[in-house]
Amino acid sequence: RMYSEWSSDSLHSSSCRWPKHPRGPQHPPSARAATTTPDRAPRKPHLHEKPTSTSSKATTNAPARQPPAKAIGALLPPSPLPPPPLTRIGSRPLARAATAVRPPLRAFTCCAARHHHGALPKAVVPAAGATLTSRCGLTAAAAACRPVSPNVAAGFTATHRASSRASSTTAKTGTANSPSPSVLPEFSLSGKVVIVSGAGRGLGLVQTEALLEAGATVYALDRLADPSPDFARVQKKAVALGTRLEYARVDVRDVDVLKQVVDGIAEREGGIHGLIAAAGIQQETPAIEYAAEDANRMFEINVTGVFMTAQAVARHMIASGKGGSIVLIGSMSGTVANRGLICPAYNASKAAVLQLARNLASEWGMHNIRVNSLSPGYIVTQMVLELFESFPERKTDWPSQNMLGRLSSPEEYRGAAVFLLSDASSFMTGADLRMDGGHAAW
Repeated sequence: RMYSEWSSDSLHSSSCRWPKHPRGPQHPPSARAATTTPDRAPRKPHLHEKPTSTSSKATTNAPARQPPAKAIGALLPPSPLPPPPLTRIGSRPLARAATAVRPPLRAFTCCAARHHHGALPKAVVPAAGATLTSRCGLTAAAAACRPVSPNVAAGFTATHRASSRASSTTAKTGTANSPSPSVLPEFSLSGKVVIVSGAGRGLGLVQTEALLEAGATVYALDRLADPSPDFARVQKKAVALGTRLEYARVDVRDVDVLKQVVDGIAEREGGIHGLIAAAGIQQETPAIEYAAEDANRMFEINVTGVFMTAQAVARHMIASGKGGSIVLIGSMSGTVANRGLICPAYNASKAAVLQLARNLASEWGMHNIRVNSLSPGYIVTQMVLELFESFPERKTDWPSQNMLGRLSSPEEYRGAAVFLLSDASSFMTGADLRMDGGHAAW
């Protein structure tokens, strides 16, 4: 039983009964002290001990043992306040309103090992500052006698919580002129040089903007004579962010020109730290009608072009001895066949990209070069919107094929690009990050 269930009056009254002992009936402390066991023989005195009388007088003069509750209660200071008058609450019987309580007996038992957890509490816990949680006592009272964890005593947990609160406070103190510090510095790309192929428009340009916001200097490669109008906006944003966005026109099928461009970037910047190979094309043609030249062009850009771009960048990463991170843009179509979308060569090329990433990761891992692939699902782009005009049924069929029931936007792949190129994924290589709304998980 807990101390909070007994009043101070009942502890000293004769009506208080002690629990039965498994060995048989027990007697109150006073009676037990005066009772002798008839079956047990009296103790023999030692050689240097004078014999004593075993009369009832000597037995009665022995100090009586106090009950455990009374002994523990003696350690507590008296209540500073007089007991309040009895009150009636609704139809419940009269009860004394608690103004000060003592922790339950079991809490004091936990605190008895003072050499481990310190001394007992020195003051009672006011009832006004605690909430009654059970008939055994109050939450605040039990917490007062809770043993101190060794980690807390050593300062580990307290230091961690203090630093967490400090970081949380610091992250919220940014002003309009000074942006808030990064909550997770592992995602920072400050001082990194990254190449993004196919960055003149679409997904490549959106991911380029995210890399700039993370602090990277980005070189965009594309075969377009003039990039999309959004490219100029992103380039101005890079200046405002204190970094740079450069554009180089190159076709990934022209390996010699590609190598010259990559070598020039590495020489100018002193090295290359990351690559996103996003250059690729798509063609929807039934397999029975596919021409050989179309298939060769598909694989030349989507597979060979990606391979040669990664090769040109990896050479400089190996030469620097610092490694880097390479991301090959695949597709969920490299894992599953698209229902209602006939793209045999495209799907085969993206499956090749996924396998290429695994093999490059296994070969270049010894040079601290990580290679992963990113497989998007259906993305709403201008080209897809035009496709919906020719095939309006796809506007409803495609969203129903994934678990989220909608299509993705290019902006939803910004975080994945930063994650795969930053230290946040420092132990991730040879993996495929598939973001398809659960399309391939059915």
